[in-house]
Amino acid sequence: MNTIKQPRVALCGINLETNAFSPVSTEDDFRSLCYLEGEDLIADVRSDAAKTTREVIGFVTAMDATGPWQPVPLVFGWCHPWGPVDQKFFDYMVNEMARRIEDNGGVDAVFVASHGAMVATGNPDPDADMLERLRQVVGPEVPIVGTLDLHANVSERSIAASDLLVAYQTNPHVDMFERGEESAHALRAILAGSVQPKTAYAKVPLTPPTATLLTRAGPYADIINFGQRRKREFGGRILNVSISAGFVYADTDTTGMAIWVTGRHDLEPAQALLAEIAERVWSDRERFKVVLTPMDEAVQAAVERGKNPNLPAQIYADIGDNPGGGGCGNTTELLAALIEAGAEGVLMGAIFDPELAATALQAGVGAELDAVFNTNPRTMFSTRYECKATVAAVSTEAFVGRLGQYAGTLIEAAPTVALRIGGITVVVISNRYQTSDPMFFEHLGLDIGQARTVIVKSRGHFRAGFEPWFTPDRVLEVDTPGFTSPMLNRFDWKGLPRPVYPLDEDTEWTPPEA
Repeated sequence: MNTIKQPRVALCGINLETNAFSPVSTEDDFRSLCYLEGEDLIADVRSDAAKTTREVIGFVTAMDATGPWQPVPLVFGWCHPWGPVDQKFFDYMVNEMARRIEDNGGVDAVFVASHGAMVATGNPDPDADMLERLRQVVGPEVPIVGTLDLHANVSERSIAASDLLVAYQTNPHVDMFERGEESAHALRAILAGSVQPKTAYAKVPLTPPTATLLTRAGPYADIINFGQRRKREFGGRILNVSISAGFVYADTDTTGMAIWVTGRHDLEPAQALLAEIAERVWSDRERFKVVLTPMDEAVQAAVERGKNPNLPAQIYADIGDNPGGGGCGNTTELLAALIEAGAEGVLMGAIFDPELAATALQAGVGAELDAVFNTNPRTMFSTRYECKATVAAVSTEAFVGRLGQYAGTLIEAAPTVALRIGGITVVVISNRYQTSDPMFFEHLGLDIGQARTVIVKSRGHFRAGFEPWFTPDRVLEVDTPGFTSPMLNRFDWKGLPRPVYPLDEDTEWTPPEA
């Protein structure tokens, strides 16, 4: 294959991590975060504070730096993790991608930036459907490369429909830009004919709780590091190693850990390395069990910390209600327990409650009000809670994240307010984000360094955003109720392939041979 001097590369993707237990994701949910078509997409990517995900920005940046090319922007939709996407809207997005390719007279390559754990209301594997439709439109010779979250539920269909899929390697996700760059460099090599990717794939009957999937330390960190080390030791024969732990809450037959290894030219080295990784994962499966701090213990510790300045400050993850995994972002059990116990020096954020934020905004800074959380409860976990509060701060402006996964990203959560309830200050937002960046507090003038206890509705990404204040030894993951509890035995699973570890501890599996 000869190098295409100025390749026309389609840009597209649908980024949704589906929690099957959460309400349906609609067009409005996508547009509340990021939905772009055509030239609006490439303009956003090249702006100073983009709405698109970092891997798209990394891909475009690397393509710009490595030679002439012509972007063909199609459709990019990004929704906060939530329930299955409405089938009609999913079909519209994919049809629009296909139409724009055809209207542009075809393309030389396709870049797809998706999450990989999407479910549609009428389809358990829409990510594969999207890739297969793109393949149908562009034909078998046009390379399709893409990026995936490391919580993707990757099926063999997705692997077959693409030339290369590149999964993140970090959790918290701080390498999205780099994975976009990697995809661009690989695509350049594929277009030049210097790489003919061949992929070996295996599905492992393992659905690790999300709390066990950090990559700074632990079983997932060890296996990802092992895969990357062995890739280097294969002497340039391996193009990519991806290990996706899956997203258990999607609850489909594609849910679970997937491993895929892509050789530069040949399948055999990819198969050999795949066998090594699969064997190591399965032999290490018992390490993917989770231990959380009971809520009453966490509350008591916060009370003691508020009274004793010699105790080190800590950050708590309200792990059962993580909007970054499909949580509703508005549970109040932990807040109510802290108020009842009289905790002092607590910062909590961010509770998603547009009605309460609007009420506090109208009342104004300094006003006292009867704060009603979840005035109209929308889910089984969104319980109504009332208390006296004082409006401490308000904002009607968007802000830009500065640390971790949201660094440089425009965050449109306004109006936002800070409510003071005794010794607790609670941030309330009007768009459902996980609190993984310090700007959720700082944009309201709140000083994280002065807090004795900080509580965030997030599961793991907050670690990168709040590390300047809280090292890993000062993090507690609290066992709270919600759609994202890592206590998997509390859910009524319907589509999950069984047996699967750790839900079924007697699961047997034989890893593939080289």
